[in-house]
Amino acid sequence: MRYKAIVLGASAGGIEAFVHILSKLPAQFALPIILVQHLHKEQDRTLVRFYNERTALKVEEAEEKERILPGHIYIAPPDYHLLVERDETFSLAFDEKVNYSRPSIDVLFESAADVYGAELVGVLMTGANHDGARGLQRIKEYGGLTLVEDPATAKFPEMPRAALACTEVDYILPLAELGNFLLSLTDDCPVGQEGTAPVLL
Repeated sequence: MRYKAIVLGASAGGIEAFVHILSKLPAQFALPIILVQHLHKEQDRTLVRFYNERTALKVEEAEEKERILPGHIYIAPPDYHLLVERDETFSLAFDEKVNYSRPSIDVLFESAADVYGAELVGVLMTGANHDGARGLQRIKEYGGLTLVEDPATAKFPEMPRAALACTEVDYILPLAELGNFLLSLTDDCPVGQEGTAPVLL
């Protein structure tokens, strides 16, 4: 398989957007998915339960030193930056906020790009700030696959627009097609099958 991991980032409007994507993925989906959703620092585990009820994959909050495994969805815990380490485990950091955010999408994307290089897929979706734009740029620079939700379908288009302003991304897709596209990245389903819609470059 060409890719080893997928990172997703969203802010305002992100919960609904993530459900759109994750609900399309089967239990045998072979890639780990690591996501950052901007949350209030007092957010409890309700969101983990919420996602688990809407996807066939196992959803869990990422933990310090936890090994990253295929077929799992990991969520950055509230009020901590989530980073990927060289040994493909997680680390949590309580460093200063980035783009007014902790967890920060940029922090996750940049650390994952450093580890996975061209074997990483980065997806940036709805949000009302610029977090994630720099991280997606790093993924592109390292040869990874970069996707942005079409701003026309984003509940808050500022975040995808910020990414498009600084990076020539590989694909711009409407929200309704992002899940099918990720599904097509596995060996069993090459890109272009399983109803993947035409992409906008």
